[in-house]
Formats: sequence, structure tokens, C-alpha cells
Amino acid sequence: MNTEQTTFYLDKTIYPGRPLDISRRLPKEVRAYDLMDQLNIPYVRLDHDALPSMEACREVDELLEIDICKNLFLRNTQKTDFYLLLMPGQKKFRTAVLSKQIGSARLSFAEPEFMEKYLDITPGSVSVLGLMNDKDHQVRLLIDKDILSHEYFGCHPCINTSSIKFKTKDLMDKILPAIGYEYTLVDLS
Repeated sequence: MNTEQTTFYLDKTIYPGRPLDISRRLPKEVRAYDLMDQLNIPYVRLDHDALPSMEACREVDELLEIDICKNLFLRNTQKTDFYLLLMPGQKKFRTAVLSKQIGSARLSFAEPEFMEKYLDITPGSVSVLGLMNDKDHQVRLLIDKDILSHEYFGCHPCINTSSIKFKTKDLMDKILPAIGYEYTLVDLS
């Protein structure tokens, strides 16, 4: 049994909005900040190394004072239908429960090449903000009903070395309409 602790850099400073210097940031991350700013959505940011575990995610969530949200990128067996599922982190993901609700059997996690193709993201960086890159709406957005009961929402800005927090209402009322995305409400109780 390996008892070594994985250490990672976590800047415990909560920053308002985008980084002042974006010269070292990836274009997809900058586009996420641009979208938030264009929509006049206030948000705070926390910078960190890529998070190696759910425990590391919990530390970030504690600092941002939010609940963990799982962002799962899924596909059907034929690799013709793709889904982005937003669900509370403490909930167990049961494929059968979700499959029945959306009428798609045999769901599994989508491969990295599909993440990049449709959302311009890589594993570990799955984020609802990646939907701004899906111009042809190839990905169906699924939101667990419990997400809507939280005042704040947290996600990565399309890269897993920062996390941002903003109002869930802004996600639903500003971001999704601005990028032309509708969603399907699911109940993963």
C-alpha cells in the first residue's frame, strides 16, 4: 500500500475575475474568461496545479466555499451521441439510472479525442464552459436537478489548473443562452 502524499501547488488566494497576466494562459482558458466578462458575470478564481485526486478537489472547493460538482463526458456505445453530465460530487453515478432517463443504453466515458474534438478540453478539465467550443451542438447537456438548488457553481475554465466560482443562476440564465445551449434535467437520486 502506497502511503505517500501527493503534493501539489495551491495558491490559496481567491482572485476576482481573470488573471492580470494572460500571456502564459492557454487560448481556451482565455476564451472562458472572455465569455464570463462579455456576459458581465462576476466570478472568483483559484489557481493550482492539476488536481491529482478528489481529495485535492475538496480542498479547492473548501477554499471556494462550494460543493464538488462532477462534470462527466459520456458517450453511447456507437460513439455517435455525446453527453456532458453535471451532478453533485457526493452522488454516485449509476449508468442505468441515467440511461433510462435519456433513452440511451450502454453509456461509458468518452475518449480524450472526443473531448478535444467537441469541447476543446483534455481529461481532468471537463467543464460546462467547454460547450462554448461546440458550435454544432454535438454534445447534449444533462444537469442533475440538485445542481440547481445550489446558489453557486464551480468549474474549471477549460483547463484544470484553475477553478472558478460564480452564481448558478448566471450559468442557467446567461451562459447557456449566450452559447445557445439547452439542457435536459435529470434526477440521479
